[in-house]
Amino acid sequence: MSAAGSLVVVASVTAFVVLTSVLRPRHGDVVGSLRLAAVRAALATGVYAVLTVELLGAAGALTAPAVALAWLLFLGVVVAARRRRRAGATVAVARREALVGAAVAGATEGAATGGRGPSDPPGGQGGARRPSAGGGVAATTGARARLAHFRRTASRGEWLLAGTVVGMVLVELLVALLAEPNNYDSQTYHLPKVEHWVAQGSLDFWPTAIHRQVTIPPGAEYLLLHLRLLTGGDALYNLVQWAAGIGCLVAATRVAAQLGGGRRAQLLTAFLIATTPMVALQATSTQTDLVAAAWAACAGTLALDGLRRRASVADLLALGAATGLTALTKTSGLIAVGPLLVLWGVAQLRLALPGARGARPGVGAARTVAGSLLLLTVAATVVGPFLARVTAEFGHPLGPPRLRESIPMERHDPAAILVNALRIGHTAFDTPLAPLRDGTAGAIMEGARAVGIDPQDRDITFGREIFPVPAWYPDEDRVSFPLAGSLALLGAVLALARPARISPERAGALRAYATAVVVAVVLHTSMIKWQTWGNRLLVYALVAAVPLAGLWLDALFRRRPAPGRRPVAVSLAVTVLATSALAGVLTLSYGFPRRLVGAGSVFTTSEWDTRFLRRPQWADEFRWAATAVQASGARRIGLVQQNDNWEYPWWLLLRDADGRPPELVALQSVLPDRPPADPASVDAIVCTGSRTACGELVPAGWRIEFRDYVGYALPPVR
Repeated sequence: MSAAGSLVVVASVTAFVVLTSVLRPRHGDVVGSLRLAAVRAALATGVYAVLTVELLGAAGALTAPAVALAWLLFLGVVVAARRRRRAGATVAVARREALVGAAVAGATEGAATGGRGPSDPPGGQGGARRPSAGGGVAATTGARARLAHFRRTASRGEWLLAGTVVGMVLVELLVALLAEPNNYDSQTYHLPKVEHWVAQGSLDFWPTAIHRQVTIPPGAEYLLLHLRLLTGGDALYNLVQWAAGIGCLVAATRVAAQLGGGRRAQLLTAFLIATTPMVALQATSTQTDLVAAAWAACAGTLALDGLRRRASVADLLALGAATGLTALTKTSGLIAVGPLLVLWGVAQLRLALPGARGARPGVGAARTVAGSLLLLTVAATVVGPFLARVTAEFGHPLGPPRLRESIPMERHDPAAILVNALRIGHTAFDTPLAPLRDGTAGAIMEGARAVGIDPQDRDITFGREIFPVPAWYPDEDRVSFPLAGSLALLGAVLALARPARISPERAGALRAYATAVVVAVVLHTSMIKWQTWGNRLLVYALVAAVPLAGLWLDALFRRRPAPGRRPVAVSLAVTVLATSALAGVLTLSYGFPRRLVGAGSVFTTSEWDTRFLRRPQWADEFRWAATAVQASGARRIGLVQQNDNWEYPWWLLLRDADGRPPELVALQSVLPDRPPADPASVDAIVCTGSRTACGELVPAGWRIEFRDYVGYALPPVR
């Protein structure tokens, strides 16, 4: 790992921390002002990272020095902004003190004459709260004060909730730092696309047999690219999703606060998210679902701000950034962002109606329209360049027909949607109880046939997958979330039916938010086919819904049972929470493919074996082929592979001694305007998957060696 590059990574994190203090609201009536500042800073940093990649890529200058310079420039601008804010706050304090001094003098004079002074201090006795001149110092002081208050006033239960969340986050950090990237999809397309960008110094598409390397939105991989260029490797890759997990906690707990939840409701929200196995596993992975969920959660908390006050330019920029980053990371996240934006827009129009405080006839509506256009413009600026490249390549912003028809639902009649929703729900709420799983799955399939739907219909089922599948095991790609999901479902029902019992002061906002979440889930089941790995596609919806669970659980704990009645519901809720904590601990201990103990432990498994925990039988085969190719002195190496094969190991094994990436070129291409390389133009060929496909592309006279999954071909010795 590059020492200089690592320092730049630290500088970028420092810039984020400083930016948080700069973007903290000045007025004190904002819910969760520090968390709002963190959300704004994350969005600003994310947009800067994306635009840096886009601009440098357009110039063909995606290099380590250029990226390092960009982050140092960002840090300089942020530090200058902080100094400017502190200077402005100092001037404001001086003016305030002068005003108060004059008022005190006037009051003294008035007392001497028996009358009022000419300028009594505003805000009643003691005046209003003074703005801080310290910026980040004030934020730090406030955080310490809140922590001290928590220590004095927290109950034993709140300590347990907070301790569990902190413990989960810290253990996830340990695993993220110790484990090498070993997610299956990352080996196929997440990480190879980063290597292609580094090798060519731009974002131009390349010939490939794996269309997902160029068609799947690359927002999370843009963040990985910064780490790759700065550090020279993938040692810090897992930290992107770990940070996204922190972002989900920050945004979701603020949503709970915005909906009227107190400290316990917010802690319950954080606890349920942190102990959900899917979240715990993805927080140490190079998958992308948690990143998308974090951006969507940022959009949610920003949209809720618009329910009570008119959006400022800063609000519009942040909401547009959240929308654009969600779209650039995983387009399915827009299924949640869309209803939230509609909720925000309706609220903004309501605030603009005549009679609303500060509204002027005609002006408010025009301002809302203009603000919406600004929001969409910001989102388009973030995601637009990628969509433009995809459109130019495939003639459609959503990519080739193969992609557009594989994941989205291809029939939308009510019966098909109902069957799809039931199958998705069955997989999401799966438990280790086999009789329950088999019984409910059988009922769903019989019900599907009763309404004329084949439960394995390819129009509502991804690829060749067969329903049902066990999903309870803690695997990062498929693990279910029955506890958090059930609590969120109950929270949504109660928020819609009896919101005043959960949040008396924010009942309207609670019902509106719950409606948006329910609409998002309905849209998901109407638009996305059931698939074996569908649970991870629901992470964004889970994070958005869990605040509803935290709120109703808190309301349940607030209720006092009648004399003589046992609090059965409370006892049951405590049992569920304890089970959730146990599930989180067991997930980190025994989850797959990264765990603390047992076979495959991050403490006892070698780097190379960790990378191949998904397919340990392939580890030696890749090394065997790479060793032979390197011994031949080959410089230009051809790739033969299929759509779901692993490419990333070649980028690791075939690097030069000084770490420079190899020249890997595809001998097949699914991009119509980007032909593959001529096999005669390469010095060696490496193959995965099919020996037959490999043999068809090897020039005559070359020697082919092939094992079960991996092979290579070399020209005759000259």
